Amino acid sequence: MPGTGGGNGAVTRSTLRQQIADALRDEVLAGRLQPGQEFTVKEIAEQYGVSATPVREALVDLSAQGLLDADQHRGFRVHEYSTADYRGMIEARALVTDGLFRRYLDEKSAIGRAARAALEVRADNPRTAAVLAGVRRRGEEAQRAAAAGDLNILIGYDLRFWRELSNLFGNPYLADFLHRLRVQSWVCVVQHLRTEDLRGRLWAEHTVLVDALTRRDPDAAHAIVTAYNAHSLALIEGPAGR
Repeated sequence: MPGTGGGNGAVTRSTLRQQIADALRDEVLAGRLQPGQEFTVKEIAEQYGVSATPVREALVDLSAQGLLDADQHRGFRVHEYSTADYRGMIEARALVTDGLFRRYLDEKSAIGRAARAALEVRADNPRTAAVLAGVRRRGEEAQRAAAAGDLNILIGYDLRFWRELSNLFGNPYLADFLHRLRVQSWVCVVQHLRTEDLRGRLWAEHTVLVDALTRRDPDAAHAIVTAYNAHSLALIEGPAGR
């Protein structure tokens, strides 16, 4: 019967569903769930000590995000990404980031002017300065992790860096799309490079990108991201990524 209790139950189940999805995503990113590894709703429910319903919903969510493959008769398995998949991800996220940066930085763009006016996104705006300072801190942590070759810590800070940076541009749909692409990209990287010694080999120009955006230099921002994407592809497609 509808009522407050039912509503609270729905909220609890929704929260549990998200918690399970986040936990499983982290397991994939950490390499503890291997590409092609199969499991059932029952197995995951028993592992986490919860009912099957939020687990099934969480697994369906992860399937929709491209992290899992659903098999009607065998349950779910971790999606296996190829280097061709990674090239497609790189191209897609490059188009999104380049569009976001140029829309924000291009003084001649009517859309850019409208977005900046609505959001007051200016380098001299206190809110923008505070956001960029926070993004820079995430970037500094990501750079330290990259230098140490600590993939787990790098992934966490890198995802937060790009999430907070993309949120600055005021389009939640593009921010969500870019975040999903970056999660998929990292899943692919993990699957190809988890066993490699990555110290000093991972991209670590986060703060350089923040500096380019702060001084409103779209060409520099574009060059940094282009070099980043080329570096990422070389890392996957080179001898260590095969």
